[in-house]
Amino acid sequence: MNARTTFKTEHAQRYLGTLCKHFGHKVPVQRDGKHGRIDLPFGQCELAANADALDMKVSAETKADLDKTAHVIGSHLERFAFRENPQIEWHRATPLTP
Repeated sequence: MNARTTFKTEHAQRYLGTLCKHFGHKVPVQRDGKHGRIDLPFGQCELAANADALDMKVSAETKADLDKTAHVIGSHLERFAFRENPQIEWHRATPLTP
């Protein structure tokens, strides 16, 4: 299962770095320039920074784990970007039907 969101900001690369550094003390994290990946025990988050936005995709095996992953990543971003008052709204990817 997947869900995506985009946070419009001029500080996308800074927030990507902050999230990766924060979670890197607790869980496996990969970061390469403008891309990152955070591997939580219950799901993953892929991040991509560009000039005007931070794109995030969360993945998990179950709906409960997907919701938990989205909440954990979103709540941390809200704390780190409090000056910009981000409104994080996740959009679930609909599965393809055969």
